[in-house]
Amino acid sequence: MSDLLLKAFDKEANAALPSVQVGDSVTVYVRINVGDKNERVQMVRGTVIRVRNAGNNANFTVRRIASNGIGVERTFLMSSPRIEKIDVHSQGHVRRARLYFLRERTGKATRLRSKRAFEQQ
Repeated sequence: MSDLLLKAFDKEANAALPSVQVGDSVTVYVRINVGDKNERVQMVRGTVIRVRNAGNNANFTVRRIASNGIGVERTFLMSSPRIEKIDVHSQGHVRRARLYFLRERTGKATRLRSKRAFEQQ
């Protein structure tokens, strides 16, 4: 493919969004359509279990526990105009690139160690 065609498909990433890593506890504010003309902002709060950095197709998956203890996963595109903002609440210390093992765990077993931030003097 020509470089001109590749540049047409590459959109710049939203600079207002923070970088998210696997293990982060985040809240994603997403605009969804309600009816024909109305939009509202929906919050999805959970743990990031996967990040794919593939240029324009970069995405991340957030897992949360819905009512009755049912796990729900939702994947978001990094370059999506539907994402209002992302709040990173805490960073988890993980040793895996994909946290698929959290799917079998329930309750307190799904907790991750928090990453400690040391200030440099």
